[in-house]
Amino acid sequence: MSPPLPNLEIFPPLRDWQRKAMVTYLRRRSEDFMAVATPGAGKTTFALRIAAEMLVDGTCDAVTVVCPTEHLKTQWSLAAARVGIQLDPKFRNSDVHSSRDFHGAVLTYAQVGMAPAVHKRRTLTRRTFVILDEIHHAGDSRTWGDGVKDAFEPAVRRLLLTGTPFRSDENPIPFVSYERGGDGIQRSKADSVYGYADALRDRVVRPVLFMAYSGETRWRTNAGDELAARLGEPMTKDLVAQAWRTALDHRGDWMPQVMRAADARLTKIREHGMPDAGGLVIASDQQAARAYAKLLHEITGEPATIVLSDDEGASGRIAEFAASEKRWMVAVRMVSEGVDIPRLAVGVYATSASTPLYFAQAIGRFVRARREGETATVFLPSVPHLLGLASEMEAQRNHVLGAPKEKDGLDDTALERAQKAEDALGDLDKKFEALSAVAELDQVIYDGTSFGMAARTGTPEEADYLGLPGLLTPEEVTTLLNKRQAEQMAAQKRQQAEQVKTAEPVVREPVVPMSAGERRNSLRRQLNTLVAAHHHRTNLPHGKIHAELRRICGGPPSAQATIEQLEERIATIQTL
Repeated sequence: MSPPLPNLEIFPPLRDWQRKAMVTYLRRRSEDFMAVATPGAGKTTFALRIAAEMLVDGTCDAVTVVCPTEHLKTQWSLAAARVGIQLDPKFRNSDVHSSRDFHGAVLTYAQVGMAPAVHKRRTLTRRTFVILDEIHHAGDSRTWGDGVKDAFEPAVRRLLLTGTPFRSDENPIPFVSYERGGDGIQRSKADSVYGYADALRDRVVRPVLFMAYSGETRWRTNAGDELAARLGEPMTKDLVAQAWRTALDHRGDWMPQVMRAADARLTKIREHGMPDAGGLVIASDQQAARAYAKLLHEITGEPATIVLSDDEGASGRIAEFAASEKRWMVAVRMVSEGVDIPRLAVGVYATSASTPLYFAQAIGRFVRARREGETATVFLPSVPHLLGLASEMEAQRNHVLGAPKEKDGLDDTALERAQKAEDALGDLDKKFEALSAVAELDQVIYDGTSFGMAARTGTPEEADYLGLPGLLTPEEVTTLLNKRQAEQMAAQKRQQAEQVKTAEPVVREPVVPMSAGERRNSLRRQLNTLVAAHHHRTNLPHGKIHAELRRICGGPPSAQATIEQLEERIATIQTL
């Protein structure tokens, strides 16, 4: 006997973007519809409401959901059950047919790729509405893409969902429409778009502050040479990768210092409005994850939850952590996209991955708002490419086919080679040895703007930023960051004045020129001051002013900009 049809009256009220997208969908009645919405915006609720409409009006008899991971199968089935749609999360390819006790099933892309004929038969047997969650995963391999296309070509309707509608490769995504622009390049086309900037304006997601930490690193190379470099300083990609690897080594001081800072931030958020706030450390591999969990235990006195992969028991650990008040979870690379842990408010980005797709998915774990005023804070290494991604949180991207390749950051493949666990390395690579690393707060990035001055860990200057209230509106975040920066600069000037007063009247030492890093920090502060002044004159948001300067002068966000680019922007804004 088939389960009863869902009751549309029990659905939660739709947000504005969900309602508009649903009206657009019902009006078009096209076979394929792609909805792009930032993580935390409510794609699951939107998709289930469309599925309920299709079941109730008789357009379809069955629903199939395809998602990236096993854990998400359970999450989808529970969300669907709450609104009266019964989906089987335990369906196996060997079952061949879905049980009549369910409206349909939840599958993974890997599962479909292994037996597309089984799912094509299911799709042909009943008029099926297919939800393809995080559809960009259908391009992960030719097998998956071909399997999804073959299995669901006969579907009555297909709803494509994604929070990151782009990929790092050119594998076409099944059922996605591409349009060729005037430059001859094909770009993916969405039917409904609701970006992070839109959601932040509507108070649907949290503001995210990025606390970037630099610091001196020392390591011994394969050839036995000892090298030293400062994170965030201009250097070759190989040196960036090795300095980054050294910083993330749990045996140095950088990771413990950053974790203490992150835990202090978590404590502040818990004391001011989010008593159950949790933290997530995103690690590169299992060995690092276990080491980071041990560090957190030593720092907090509380064991951290470890999720090493999407293996048996991972779903239970994630669900237990989500429902608890435990402080920290450590995951290899990340807890899968779409995993819903709304209480996550602090993150430590301790992984080598640096593609825009991966970064956006990782940061998406922290933006889910439960009530107005909640903020999120992510700690990350002061690596130029990561700083650029942090500065462009609100950028809208599409999947591009046929674009010329640009070397716009780190090569993830090379970086992963540099950061592999030592037990997986060859004899030559085993000679790499991280010697030391210390952390220093380099800058705070928010809304495309860089705030603050360099501050060693454990100092009052760092504490000023770690102690920002946990409940703030986006406007209050900008105001307080400007205030903190002004106070830092004033304190530094007072200190310099006191030193002049107490100095012995001796022959003056020659003025020591500023280092490149000091010069760049000084220019960033000067630019931020001018942007703030322009904001007060024009009421334009800081982010828009920075974006206009980039349009006029070119170059990356200010967090990545060179000395020459900062000087050009300073000269430009003085003429506006």
